[in-house]
Amino acid sequence: MRILRSVRHKVCTDGSFMKEFLLETPVTKDFFAYLGNFGQVEALPEVGDGFYKFDKPDWFSIKGFIGDTTIEVRFKKEVIDLTVDFVYFLFASYQEGMTDLAVLKQREHAIGERVRKYLYG
Repeated sequence: MRILRSVRHKVCTDGSFMKEFLLETPVTKDFFAYLGNFGQVEALPEVGDGFYKFDKPDWFSIKGFIGDTTIEVRFKKEVIDLTVDFVYFLFASYQEGMTDLAVLKQREHAIGERVRKYLYG
C-alpha cells in the first residue's frame, strides 16, 4: 500500500499536525490489524461502520474507514520530523500477509530511542 500524496494538512487545536493522505489502494481491516504490531488499534463503530483508529503514543495516530483511499494521520508536532518517514515506511512495507516485521521493529526501536530522547531527555 503506497501513499500517493498528502491531499490536506493543518495544525490542530491540540497542537498536533494532521495530514490526510491519498492511498494507492483502499484501506482494509487487515491493514489495521497489521498496524496493531506497532501500537493500539480500536474499532469505533459509534463513529461509523468500518471506522478504525490506530494510536502510537508520542508518535502519531491514524484514523480511517475500511474501503476508503484516504486516511488521516495526526503527528505529535515536536517529533514529526523523526516519525513521518516511519509512516511512509509502514504503508510501503504492508503487503497482505507478506510483511517482514523484524525489519520494521528494528526501525521502530531506533526511532523510538530518538523520540524518547527528544521528548524526555
